[in-house]
Amino acid sequence: MIIRKATIKDADSIVDFQLLMATETEDILLDKNIVTKGVLAVLNDSLKGRYYVAETDGKVVSSLLTTFEWSDWRNGTVLWIQSVYVLPEFRRKGVYRSMYSFIKEEVLNDAKLKGIRLYADKSNFPAQKTYKTLGMSPDHYITFEWLK
Repeated sequence: MIIRKATIKDADSIVDFQLLMATETEDILLDKNIVTKGVLAVLNDSLKGRYYVAETDGKVVSSLLTTFEWSDWRNGTVLWIQSVYVLPEFRRKGVYRSMYSFIKEEVLNDAKLKGIRLYADKSNFPAQKTYKTLGMSPDHYITFEWLK
């Protein structure tokens, strides 16, 4: 398995993963046109974030997105992991663990990066278990949002 930064050639796989994830985890049908534009926006502008993919035998089997949060308390950037998807037939095989290790190594090797955060749907217990197994802990914040 290879973990690498995504390229524009990975856009179709990433779009498909996002559509599948929204349906699977939150029972939401996303507009493919909007998701495609959103994925391409990131792939064409690394200031928005970075996609990473896991590839096995030349096939992209997983992707995730990191975005940036400036922390004045830490005088550095915290990476947010989001939009995680692993094809069902590759789950429970260490794919996400490998991707998380790759991101964590980047944080450890860059003094400007101060940590990793992510969120999971309150009812997504398998994801929560995975994150805890990797040494992440639930934080003491509650996430609120307003979306148009």
